[in-house]
Amino acid sequence: MTWTLATPLVLPFLTAVLAFLARYGTTGRWFSVAGNAVLLAASILLMARVLDQGVIATQMGGWAAPFGITLVADYLSAVMVIITAITALAVSVYALTDIDVRKEQLGYHALFNILIGGVVGAFLTGDLFNLYVWFEVMLISSFGLLILGGNKDQIDGGIKYVTLNLISTILFLSGIGLLYGMTGTLNMADMARAIDSVENQGLVTVVAMMFMVAFGVKAAVFPLFFWLPAAYHTPAFSVSAVFAGLLTKVGVYALIRMFTLVFDGDVGFTHQILLWVAALTMITGVLGAAAQNDIRKILSFHIVSQIGYMIMGLALFTPLALAGAVFYLVHHIVVKANLFLIAGVAERTAGSTDLNRIGGLYKSAPLLAVLFFIPAFSLAGFPPLSGFWAKYVLVAAAIEIQGWIIAAVALLVGLLTIFSMTKIWAEAFWKPHPEGADPALSQLTPQARRHLLIPIAALAAMTLVIGFSPDPFVTFAKDAAAQLLDPTAYITTVLGGEA
Repeated sequence: MTWTLATPLVLPFLTAVLAFLARYGTTGRWFSVAGNAVLLAASILLMARVLDQGVIATQMGGWAAPFGITLVADYLSAVMVIITAITALAVSVYALTDIDVRKEQLGYHALFNILIGGVVGAFLTGDLFNLYVWFEVMLISSFGLLILGGNKDQIDGGIKYVTLNLISTILFLSGIGLLYGMTGTLNMADMARAIDSVENQGLVTVVAMMFMVAFGVKAAVFPLFFWLPAAYHTPAFSVSAVFAGLLTKVGVYALIRMFTLVFDGDVGFTHQILLWVAALTMITGVLGAAAQNDIRKILSFHIVSQIGYMIMGLALFTPLALAGAVFYLVHHIVVKANLFLIAGVAERTAGSTDLNRIGGLYKSAPLLAVLFFIPAFSLAGFPPLSGFWAKYVLVAAAIEIQGWIIAAVALLVGLLTIFSMTKIWAEAFWKPHPEGADPALSQLTPQARRHLLIPIAALAAMTLVIGFSPDPFVTFAKDAAAQLLDPTAYITTVLGGEA
């Protein structure tokens, strides 16, 4: 069982080393593709083991929990690892054309795979301090990717990105120290067992708020999201895509994990705050997107908006709502990463991502238009695409407990999302190019077109599969929610039978 959990964690770092050593030729990029293909295979094996056995765990170095380093996978963490691997493979193929030789020599592929390793580690760790370590691995590698190339916008965005995330890190580490002082453990399963016996439950709630802010920065929730739209439009499109797909979702995952496993003693207070945060995140994100006129800036603000839906599922804290949050996580990673990849092809084809300066893409690149339509209107919630079912489950969960206001907010934000996606469609694809140019994918070599379009088509196909066959995915999400709401299996597996 150890290798099943450890392999998806080790592979990205091994790939990073090989890619770095081979960075002065074409071999490094192929190491990245091959390494992420193997990572996908390993994540599928992990998922198969979890589906067969439920929660699985291993203690690294032979140190029994709660004293050693624990790796653990339940339904939520297993699906997050597999969707990470899918995103990493798609982006690594896209990067074969998107990333130039200079960035490769500066270490792009190594940094990219270290980032993937940090994401996988965050999903599989069962130890709170090691969650902090994986967040730091992600922060360092993502900062390197963000400023790779060193232009002015990248440096400006990178400073804002790292400054706010360092504040988050300080809060996170302070909260860890306080929790350790109260419970005497850093193992999350052991902490879940010990937290109820803490005499001062008011202090536990205060620490919960510290974690809410720390993870809220990582997840880019209101009012802590300003670093994201300032940074995500500046790096290479491959970098933007993996950031958009994965980085904020690790923050959401951490919120879901901690506020179902550890901080579940004062739900009436903490989750009511989360509900307000969810509503304001949805509203401010979608209004920010409506005010933008650059594709990547629009998509960046929509990351913020869509994070609100996931937090809404956690805040409602019912089986159906948490199932909706899990479903939304998976759907959004696929859709949002794909939209940034499409933005990159649009920029190569039409010369810009500024909607005032481009046009004519439907006429000159109809395949790209179709591939944009699928994730864009899935994001907006058009039936029967995956985004429709994700929103449907969350709105149904809100109505189930008479949460009329949050349901109305979710529906209104969905309508405003249609406005942004329609604006991109009308300006970039439908109207003629303002300079009378004739943008065309044919200007790219056949090999370059394959590298760019195959991952986009694959992710679009995933969106269609989820949308047209939602039942198994919703069932899985409900099973994952059941594990989150009743963590007994998680705790007993990690602690070796101690409930």
